[in-house]
Amino acid sequence: MNWFDRCICLALAGLVATFGLTVGGASSAFAGENNYGKVGDPIHLVVGYQPYYTESWSGVVMLPMKFYEKYLPKGSTVEFSIGLQGAVIVNAMLAGKQDIGYMGDMPAIVSTTKQNVADLRIVATAGLGVDQCNNFLVRNDAPKFADQKEAIKWLDGKRVAVPKGACADRFAQAVFKKMGVEPAAYLNQNIEVITSGFRAGKIDAAVIWEPTASRLVLEGLAKRVASGTAVNEHDGAFIVMRDDLIKSRPDVVKAWLNAELDAELYMADPKNADSVAKMVKAQTTGFSEKVLWTSLYGSYPEALGGSPVRLQLPYAITPEASELITKAASFLYSVKSINTPTLRADAVMPEFTEAILKERGLKSPVGLIKALPASAYKGQ
Repeated sequence: MNWFDRCICLALAGLVATFGLTVGGASSAFAGENNYGKVGDPIHLVVGYQPYYTESWSGVVMLPMKFYEKYLPKGSTVEFSIGLQGAVIVNAMLAGKQDIGYMGDMPAIVSTTKQNVADLRIVATAGLGVDQCNNFLVRNDAPKFADQKEAIKWLDGKRVAVPKGACADRFAQAVFKKMGVEPAAYLNQNIEVITSGFRAGKIDAAVIWEPTASRLVLEGLAKRVASGTAVNEHDGAFIVMRDDLIKSRPDVVKAWLNAELDAELYMADPKNADSVAKMVKAQTTGFSEKVLWTSLYGSYPEALGGSPVRLQLPYAITPEASELITKAASFLYSVKSINTPTLRADAVMPEFTEAILKERGLKSPVGLIKALPASAYKGQ
């Protein structure tokens, strides 16, 4: 059992303890639909989001900017709930305690395969990149490498840590397979253990996501040496909704996704870079404003996996996003995290974002967040 399914089981066990349910009866108990009222009624939404995952920061922007107030029925309210991992948000959505979730590609895909608990659907793309989840870091005393491929080859026979089952795990395994690299140890470690491992010199390398990758680099605990640009591997974040919300409140689905479009357009404007970093700083702990800014807007040399575009904002479920979903689902099946190599046809619903883009005269991608020089940062 991988880390994601352990999270699911722990969450279900906690709910069983709370409500006196048997594990065998959990699916029928949680399969009930939430009552979201009639079209046009005020609604209360609970939104799970991840300020500790840079690629899904449109949810972070949404909280203070309140773009949704322009679109939701008058009198509606929204509660935001932080998830330290995507699995935490999925758990809450399966239990009917959250209605909309912002999460990485892996938990988003897994969420759509738990229909025996609740029906969840992917409805929009929050971001696509090559170096948001896909980052190789090495210990500070590692050699200076000529390029990314030399750095990755150096990992052969080394101790490499990664949170297994996450997007970083998929990326690392894909790279190792393509380049014939076999680490001496491939360790399943969370972000905290990876951080302490670099500090204590217990690991040679790790594969992790932003903003933690930038924090470790800027704090001098590790060096960045490669990213998804080395082998053309992408990462992504998606928006997931409960199907009972989709079916009963198409007005709310349209409203929220219009607000999401506004949030992505806001993020794409380089004039808002410092403001976005400040918003994230207010919703996180343990990260400086400069680290947060760097994780989304900062530039890295091409030899270290730098890309001129830090984040693409497709908004829609584009062919590129669909390809990522397909590839990630195949990986999850291979590690026995899901029971099917391909998702059911209605697990991904692109029609909502496509219709909104047409109505507003826009095309995907709605924005590109381009890498900026360090001198562009004007914050604290």
